[in-house]
Amino acid sequence: MPRANPSFGRWVGLRPGPGGTRMPDHTALDPHALDVSPLCGDLQAWRPLTVQVVSQGPLEPLWDALVRRYHYLGYQKLLGHRLKYLACLQGRPVAALAFSAPARTLRVRDKYIGWSAAQRKAHLDRVVNNSRFLLLPWVTVPNLASHVLARTLARLPGDWAARFGARLWLVETFVDPARFRGTCYRAANWQALGQTAGHGKQGRGYVYHGACKEVYAYVLAPRFRHWLGCHPQPYRPSHRPPPTLHKVEDLQMILRHAGWHPDLVPGMTLTEAEVAQLADALVAFHTQFHACFGRIEHRRLGLAYLSGLLSNTPAKSVEPIALAFLDADAVRPLQRFMKTYRWDDAAMTATHQALLAATLAAPDAMLTVDSCEFPKKGTESVGVARQYCGARGKVENCQAGVFVGYTSDKGYGLVTSRLYLPKSWFTPEQAERRKDTCIPADLAFQTKPQLAQTLLAQLAQTGRFPATWLGCDAVFGADWAFLDAVPPGTWYFASVRANTPVFRTPPRVGVPRYRGRGRKPTTPRVTRGRVQPVGAIAESPACPWTPVVLAEGAKGPIRAEVAALRVTPAVGGLPRATPVWLFLRRLADGQIKYAFSNAPADTPLAALCRAATLRWPIEQCFQDGKSQVGMDHYEHRSWPAWHRHMLYVAVALHFLLRLRHQFKKNAGLDAAASTPPRGGGATVPHLDPRAGAGAGAVPYAAELHRVPLASEDAAGVAS
Repeated sequence: MPRANPSFGRWVGLRPGPGGTRMPDHTALDPHALDVSPLCGDLQAWRPLTVQVVSQGPLEPLWDALVRRYHYLGYQKLLGHRLKYLACLQGRPVAALAFSAPARTLRVRDKYIGWSAAQRKAHLDRVVNNSRFLLLPWVTVPNLASHVLARTLARLPGDWAARFGARLWLVETFVDPARFRGTCYRAANWQALGQTAGHGKQGRGYVYHGACKEVYAYVLAPRFRHWLGCHPQPYRPSHRPPPTLHKVEDLQMILRHAGWHPDLVPGMTLTEAEVAQLADALVAFHTQFHACFGRIEHRRLGLAYLSGLLSNTPAKSVEPIALAFLDADAVRPLQRFMKTYRWDDAAMTATHQALLAATLAAPDAMLTVDSCEFPKKGTESVGVARQYCGARGKVENCQAGVFVGYTSDKGYGLVTSRLYLPKSWFTPEQAERRKDTCIPADLAFQTKPQLAQTLLAQLAQTGRFPATWLGCDAVFGADWAFLDAVPPGTWYFASVRANTPVFRTPPRVGVPRYRGRGRKPTTPRVTRGRVQPVGAIAESPACPWTPVVLAEGAKGPIRAEVAALRVTPAVGGLPRATPVWLFLRRLADGQIKYAFSNAPADTPLAALCRAATLRWPIEQCFQDGKSQVGMDHYEHRSWPAWHRHMLYVAVALHFLLRLRHQFKKNAGLDAAASTPPRGGGATVPHLDPRAGAGAGAVPYAAELHRVPLASEDAAGVAS
């Protein structure tokens, strides 16, 4: 084995060993300890470039750690004979490469070589695969990648022959076109041979996964065909499974004759002419997401899945959708499309959010956070456990998701979501179960409020969804850490339970006076003031209820009684530092809803009423999702498939929002909602205030109306 380069040892921390040899200092092999400051500039300024074999040497753990941390495929044991290289500029590692056993059969490579099956079996050891090539992320030196490749290939034949006694003829590699362009390989004079067929090894056979890769080759021995007695053969990829544009056109034709229901858009009955436009509108809408898919086949499967969610199919799971819009042979590919096919669901989420924000974004809008549960009978689905199920109103075997919605006067929609994993799923006994359901290995337990906080932080970074309000249900309203994390300038409107304790008037807190007996008191206590649950305040005859009209619904005014009072929440028997609004809403059936808000003390009741109505639409999203687009019809068991399904549900609801806007305008309905109301009222969407209580269908209307309120003095605003 070649001797270690001294510059490597100086940089990664080789320490003197017995007899003057240099041994690895394992504390320096941690990639976290590396200098990750940017390395940029001209290649000439950083020379010399050194390339070192590290296999079975003291630097191999460093190579393993770098590839495990920074390569998108991670690190796993390489097949057959293998050599690992580390490249450095002035002693700093900049690249890691590996060469190992080639693919046993590879149609495009075998046609390029021109050998027979017997020749391939006899001489496959003359081919090697460049199985890893990692340029470290802090390195931005132009032309470095191709230079590293060229330097490594210059020494590879000699190193391979010295180590394994075989002379190499050809090097192959695979490039994922969804991630890379292969520029460095072409610059280093590699030849592009074509694409793989999209199959992968599984057990003793092969399975189609749909992630085709580009194949590149570099000839090390130009006369190898002369030695073999073969010639390159023409490659006609008729065996490749991706569908042609003809199949996509077939799907579009099926969509035009799918028998769309006139009641597809909730609250509206579409005319025959409008129904006839649905197929073309859906195809055009889905086209906006084409960049998220690497292959035409993926676009076709995605369009079919979206169409199935919006269709009249009674069961909107994979098999009925495939049978209705594709064919019987497409059931398994559609399942894999949702679980394992490599298309960019993160990019699709970002595109959905950008388009939704362009339609709905407004400065006085509300971001809403809520959980939604899905009953499940089995125990193998990801995240399933016995937990509270809102759909059943009791503890039940179910999955739970945390969802973020957005509501403005222009409409509403689901923005993002995340599956909640109960703590029991993170025990060592569940390791195999987590692996089977494809849960990310680095995922840590988070409560629902913590998940919501993470999702909101991600949305804040996009800057796409301005909001004055943050609405949430009682699961999040009971978590003061979550409410205290709401950024300044945003006011929360958080539902709370009837037994939530508050002080009606600011209490007095202090350490009780020592009375001469027992231990001297040191803990502050409430010395004046009484804690009472918010439910008791609502039941009190002194509660200042005021009747209001919250909205003009399809069947007339939506009325309720409301009251707003300043209270001080109690935590552990002690008052919190800042008082909040307690907003009470009594429905026609006598049911009372409770909410806290940190809006300023001079906030008018009209604004609080509007905030209360902005909370309803996420409930409507859940109702529309389950009744219209199969939100709870799925049979997926894995982590990726659950999130991809919910993404398609959000996109389907987004499409219904587009139709609602389009056909309201086309039908000549009153569009006076853009005219701001005059007087002391509030403008709110036409949604049933009982939706938060799990009531029936929420009425839709074509316009927004003013909430007529009594004067401030008589409006139930109490301090």
